[in-house]
Amino acid sequence: MAKYLNILWLNHRDPKHPLAGGAEVRLQEIGKRLVQNGHSIKLICERWPGSKKTEFLDGIEVIRIGNKYTIHLEAPFIVNRFNGNIIIDDMAHALPWESQFFTHKSVIGQVHHVHQNVLDFELNPIAAKAITLSERAIKYYKSVIVVSESTKKAIIDLGLCKSRVRVIPNGVDTDFYKPTSKSPSPTIIWVGRVKRYKRVEHVLFAFSIVEKQLPDAKLIIVGNGDYLENIKNLAKKIGLKNVSFPGFVEEKKKASLMASSWLIVSSSFIEGWGMTITESAACGTPAVAYDVAGLRDSIINDETGLLVSDGDVKALAQNLLRVLQDDQLRVKLGSNALNRTKQFSWDKVAQEFSDFLESSQ
Repeated sequence: MAKYLNILWLNHRDPKHPLAGGAEVRLQEIGKRLVQNGHSIKLICERWPGSKKTEFLDGIEVIRIGNKYTIHLEAPFIVNRFNGNIIIDDMAHALPWESQFFTHKSVIGQVHHVHQNVLDFELNPIAAKAITLSERAIKYYKSVIVVSESTKKAIIDLGLCKSRVRVIPNGVDTDFYKPTSKSPSPTIIWVGRVKRYKRVEHVLFAFSIVEKQLPDAKLIIVGNGDYLENIKNLAKKIGLKNVSFPGFVEEKKKASLMASSWLIVSSSFIEGWGMTITESAACGTPAVAYDVAGLRDSIINDETGLLVSDGDVKALAQNLLRVLQDDQLRVKLGSNALNRTKQFSWDKVAQEFSDFLESSQ
């Protein structure tokens, strides 16, 4: 008989946060299924402009406190008073919550990707060093869930014992993300938060090579972020003609753009998994990406997409052209990518997640 779980879940952002990403999709998809199965969840997250202090989202009780800095000062008091039976420290944004030091309840860590060198892209050297050192406290968790084998390796490298790490991958909603007709023009899509470590400038430089050989090719950059204006200015500076920036789009529009595109590209320095890669795969859209942690988990090279030597913009461009110009290859990769997504049902992921939480009691 399944155990009743009364869960306190800590994450910086909730699924409605303007900067919500793959970590929050995972939280919502798993969380709502846990609630449907009779468990209860309180989500502690930061407030954002226009947000309510409390609300229910798919049965998850969302409690917003402080901001991205002060939430770490307030959360320990909530953890200490919590009368449930399990706490999930979701470390989607670098700093560990370290709830195990404020409660005798069972605490499970969840890590999407280890930041470490990523912080050098986003923060000043002093702040990057401080948070890098703080992130190493992950090794003090008794149990940690990770989303990929790449993240598992990175966690072990930080000093966490291999036996305390469990890989539970991300899922995808194949009823929502599904194939439709492709654009008549060769179309490349990039999707995500526009951050420095995502290296979208590499995509622009690669596309400048593509555009010279395929004048009707199009590039769509979907998403917002603090580096977006820099990317827009760069696109103008290098004279790209067929690049568009729709910014943040609703999920239905995002799925439609993924399905109509010929391929998706990623140039990230690192990912935990690459949620947008799997969503696009469910639309029958293959990927071309750098061979880095996370992306090498969500893409099987030469089967569901193509992996390129990290940082090689010329090779990135050549492989984009290869997929765009070779219909047979593109169809094969897209079909394989679509078939692989059948392994990643959110129902299956949520059940595995629930079983792991119950076994931790």
